Amino acid sequence: MSKYSYPAVFTPEDNGSYSVNFPDLEGCYTCGGTLPDAIMMAEDVLAFALYEYERDKKVVPSPSHPEVIALQHNEFINYIACDTLAYRKRFSNTAVKKTLTIPEWMNEAAISMGLNFSQILQEALLSKIQAK
Repeated sequence: MSKYSYPAVFTPEDNGSYSVNFPDLEGCYTCGGTLPDAIMMAEDVLAFALYEYERDKKVVPSPSHPEVIALQHNEFINYIACDTLAYRKRFSNTAVKKTLTIPEWMNEAAISMGLNFSQILQEALLSKIQAK
């Protein structure tokens, strides 16, 4: 799964900024100078935290229902959504060399057509990944 939505607790600070905490995810918190900035930062930290869960093959905790989250004075809950596949595409684009085997006739035909093997493989893999 690459699309998630979690409740985040927003705490207004005295200077007009906001602190954001995800109670379901240990150590997942951020802040922003304005509410829109805090929401944007929350999306980023949520995607990063859940990407680490996926990468490390940890069990991703289920999001809590908002009514079970205790709030302090002036705090409020907002759901934050993220897509870890989009995050991965944006921040983990290091090329990895792969060796593969195809029939000789296919290789010759593709070369004569000037096809880019790497591009075709990437497109095919992306198609399979998105269909999952």
